[in-house]
Amino acid sequence: MYYVAAALLVLSGLFYSASNHEIGSFGVTMCTYGGAFCDNPLIVFSGAALAGAWGMFVSIK
Repeated sequence: MYYVAAALLVLSGLFYSASNHEIGSFGVTMCTYGGAFCDNPLIVFSGAALAGAWGMFVSIK
């Protein structure tokens, strides 16, 4: 679950950068297919936080 949280964290950063037009033509392509996430990258970040919390909750030590 930590891998999912890390992947979502990276994706939220990419969507944030794409919405601010910082990563060039790749950002334009990202916002074409994921417009809702470019408009509000907090959605993906919230998913990353929930996945991280869930991973901590279910981890067995």
